[in-house]
Amino acid sequence: MTQTVELAFNYRMEDVLKRLAFDPLNSVDIANQTVKIPMEEYIITVQSIGSFHEPKFIVTGLETKEQFERVQSIFHFNRSLEPIQKHFLNTNLHSLFLRFEGTPIITDFSLYANIIKSIIHQQLNLSFARTLTERFVHTFGKCKEVVWLYPSPETIASINVDTLRHMQFSTRKAEYIVGISKAIAESQLNLEALSTQEDDFIISELIKYRGIGPWTAESFLLFGLGRANLFPLADIGLQNSLKILWHLDRKPMKSEITPHLASWSPYNSYAALYLWKNIE
Repeated sequence: MTQTVELAFNYRMEDVLKRLAFDPLNSVDIANQTVKIPMEEYIITVQSIGSFHEPKFIVTGLETKEQFERVQSIFHFNRSLEPIQKHFLNTNLHSLFLRFEGTPIITDFSLYANIIKSIIHQQLNLSFARTLTERFVHTFGKCKEVVWLYPSPETIASINVDTLRHMQFSTRKAEYIVGISKAIAESQLNLEALSTQEDDFIISELIKYRGIGPWTAESFLLFGLGRANLFPLADIGLQNSLKILWHLDRKPMKSEITPHLASWSPYNSYAALYLWKNIE
């Protein structure tokens, strides 16, 4: 099944593809404006055939209506960016929203992949984190139509911690990954069901599991679920971006950032996204 999507708001697909291409596990063809998405056992292709002011896309490889809805959610096709743009033009972040207008929040293709990737990336430099993530997926996942699929929780639940240690995972991180995979495989942790709950409840449930702290839980909300009103105050990148924007000689303290959140609400996640873009 093939579907065509036309958006009634400005959309920066070129930047979306560049961001997705940063992850070597994503199958992105910038020249042809396409990205392939693993969805269960299917590979779905999204191709941009429009422009910034007249965004248009062809989505191929679909088998179900639910898959199409999922694609629209991942790429922010189903939620206009126009109200967000108008909101921020009346805030102290207006210059960023003029500069990066049309930049959507893109979510990870899999909730399980989001959790595992976040755990792997904890306290590692980006280069080595990506190397470990590739090693993990290439070892336990599978490749279909040049697209790498993350392994299932059941697959990882069955491996020994030492197997990951021999791949340069720390003992603790290996235990986290296997433990959380077991919780999901044994239905103790249902990410799909959890995704219907409020932000605070999701965080409170996730941090019960070893390896998931506030940073990983917030990453799940923002890049797993695409929640609109989240601002990770402890994020060093956001602090550095605000330092530049506000012309400070040091990073702002949380107490200095917090008063601004009310004026950015209910779109604090977009404030965070545009501030990250400001330092790319």
